[in-house]
Amino acid sequence: MEIFSNFPLWASLFAILFAQVVKVPIQFIASRKVDWSLVTSTGGMPSSHSAAVTALATGIALENGLSSPVFALATVFAIITMFDATGVRFQAGEQAAVINQLMRDFNKFVSDAKGWQNKDEEEKRKELKTLLGHKPIEVFFGGLTGIFLTLLVHYLITL
Repeated sequence: MEIFSNFPLWASLFAILFAQVVKVPIQFIASRKVDWSLVTSTGGMPSSHSAAVTALATGIALENGLSSPVFALATVFAIITMFDATGVRFQAGEQAAVINQLMRDFNKFVSDAKGWQNKDEEEKRKELKTLLGHKPIEVFFGGLTGIFLTLLVHYLITL
């Protein structure tokens, strides 16, 4: 039952949950559309990956101190995760968008030539997921989310 007293773990999981759920109202403010699928999707504002790893590092810092080797490990892990979110994963999403456009263009050609538009949507190929990675601002705010939520929860627990 020690897992229930593992503050860094719970802070990190809470940060993921919060970041995923808060994407819905943020998207609503931006587009006036409610999209509940954002709760279980990757990408978007704020980055739940960044929130999770910064919450983990912050929780470890609060429990073990800034000089602990475990904090160093968590911090390097957070930096690599956040760098990857803005680099490789973001570029993969950009390439997926180009591939999707190529598929749309090809499908339009096929539909014009062979009546593709008469097929049910379920028969058509699913598009590649383009919302894989994060813009730097999304990673930044995800990181801040993780840090501030962990500090808030730690403060509330230690009252």
